Amino acid sequence: MKRTAETAGDLLRQWRQHRRMSQLALASEADISQRHLSFLESGRSRPSRDMVMHLAEQLDVPLRERNAILVAAGHAPQYPQHGLDEPELAAATAVVRQILDGHLPHPALAVNRHWELQAANQAIFALLDGVAPHLLEAPVNVLRLSLHPDGLAPRILNLGEWHAHILARLAHEVDQSADPKLAALREELAEMAPERSRKSRTEAPSQKGRIAVPLYLQGPNGTLSFLSTTTVFGTAVDVTLSEIAIEAFFPADEETARQMSSLSAGSAGGRS
Repeated sequence: MKRTAETAGDLLRQWRQHRRMSQLALASEADISQRHLSFLESGRSRPSRDMVMHLAEQLDVPLRERNAILVAAGHAPQYPQHGLDEPELAAATAVVRQILDGHLPHPALAVNRHWELQAANQAIFALLDGVAPHLLEAPVNVLRLSLHPDGLAPRILNLGEWHAHILARLAHEVDQSADPKLAALREELAEMAPERSRKSRTEAPSQKGRIAVPLYLQGPNGTLSFLSTTTVFGTAVDVTLSEIAIEAFFPADEETARQMSSLSAGSAGGRS
């Protein structure tokens, strides 16, 4: 969705169209008249603060964009935005750190809405041997890191499947957020069509009886098999916190659990 609009009505109309809703459908959901909504979108009426919040809720507009609509309507932003290193988010940052470290010896990381690395546990770094230095320069985009030929891609055994999974997930996130930077990221990653996809299907472990898309990664001592989960702050009212996601990778078999325990112990020994 293009972000060239300057009025609250333009922004509301763009979000309604992005959600593939007619004026009648949104007016019905919001319990207002279609005429009133038409006046708001055309600029003939200026939406009150409560009306902006009400319509944004019906349209499931992200917090950052709700603030933008409020400002365009002449109101103050509703949701604060702090950096993760600021005192206001100290408790939340501690929770993120606790989750990451508590997931050891298995990999876990925290990203923002553009998939830029915010924090990670030691197990992540134990898997990055051989990754090109330019992919590890801040801000590190973890999806680019995983799919880039100079990144983890050569070690992902089911690269074609994982590539398709990442693109599908990004497509859903772009649809939800209408974020142009995410859309550009998806286009960039789509160009990284895995040349090894045909070969990877034969190298990956058996797919029989699977319950989710796994990540099969060639580790230093054999194949590592992971299932991933995503954790978000469900009650966040800070813009930054609402956009943080924790990606945790769980071992999909006993051999992976054993290898990760060994890697973690070796890493700890190297730091002592």
